[in-house]
Amino acid sequence: MNRPAHTPLRPMKSAWIVIVCAATIVTLAMGARQSFGLFLPQMSMALDIGRSSFGLAIAIQNLVFGLAQPFVGALADRHGAGRVAAGGALLYAAGLTAAAYAGSAIGMHLSLGVLVGLAMAGCTFTVTLGAVGRVVPMHKRTMAFGIVTAGGSLGQFLVVPGAQMMLADYGYHISLIALAGLVAIGAVLAIGIAGHPGGEQDHAEQSAGEALREALGQRSYLLLNAGYFVCGFQLAFIGTHFPAYLNDHGLGTMIGATALALIGLFNIFGSYAFGVSGDHFRKHHVLAGLYVARAVAILIFLALPLSNASAMVFASVMGFLWLGTVPLTNGLVGQIFGVRHLSMLGGLVFMSHQIGSFFGAWLAGIAYDASGSYNFAWGASIVLSLFAALVHLPIRDAPLMRAQPA
Repeated sequence: MNRPAHTPLRPMKSAWIVIVCAATIVTLAMGARQSFGLFLPQMSMALDIGRSSFGLAIAIQNLVFGLAQPFVGALADRHGAGRVAAGGALLYAAGLTAAAYAGSAIGMHLSLGVLVGLAMAGCTFTVTLGAVGRVVPMHKRTMAFGIVTAGGSLGQFLVVPGAQMMLADYGYHISLIALAGLVAIGAVLAIGIAGHPGGEQDHAEQSAGEALREALGQRSYLLLNAGYFVCGFQLAFIGTHFPAYLNDHGLGTMIGATALALIGLFNIFGSYAFGVSGDHFRKHHVLAGLYVARAVAILIFLALPLSNASAMVFASVMGFLWLGTVPLTNGLVGQIFGVRHLSMLGGLVFMSHQIGSFFGAWLAGIAYDASGSYNFAWGASIVLSLFAALVHLPIRDAPLMRAQPA
């Protein structure tokens, strides 16, 4: 009896092992990453650098993270996600350890920027979602992506408060080394997502180069890239500078840490909710609505008087909207192009996300150093949200019909 085209190539028990291990790897990696904004005041003072210099380190990290994605994704498609994720976790730990001993801005740029950025490409969404996409049937795939994405938010909720307490009690050196030990656990968990990288479209015999040329020739794929750029800009700006913004207005550093934790908490629900919605509604329409909601949330936050309550409510709303783009965008890539080269094609879209992250982290710091205000970055976030909503509407989400070999 022939296997239906949509049936996973492994039993569901194996699929759940892959999902749980992938989610935990993302939990550790993204939990550490979302705490980096808390290190800005201490590291800037200790190294005698401005916020733009620290922001540049995070910007370099985001840019390297993105530029490496298509290549790391292609490695995972060819050799399996387990090896790539294990290498990424170990390199991540090495980068954080090097950042703890950095004595200058250049050292911070090389460690927290280049090494950590390259490492995250191997142990976050692109590689793990590629592994999950191959063991889950299409009609459940976006929900599974939402579960893994929620892992990143759970990490933010659990790790960020702990990082803040370590910073207050022990300083940034010990805090970075502790985070290094935490992310290294991902190398062991990578065993759970290891395996042959084949997928439901192996019979198509499409090479990586052919898949890339096919995707770049599709307007819908280019529009996905444009929308994901906006997501990266917004997340990097808020994740890097929001704690400092609140501290500048007299709310204190603990409020900033609590806000980041709330973003993580509510994104657990948001990632899952948007993942489920992507299996029931047209994903590009849901994405357009998500970006409109972000613009409205920012406008209301800026219009109201700033207080602990308004900061917490804004963090909660943005948290719900935070990474809902990930399961929807990756779900669209898999739906249109199939899963055989999902890590590479998803990685290329994520590269656009990280280019946006580069500008979100860096330009916000430059604008602050020049004007003493984050008004430019807030305004840019609103305008870009509306732009992203518009570019998602004309996307064609039907699977590509390609000739099959005899």
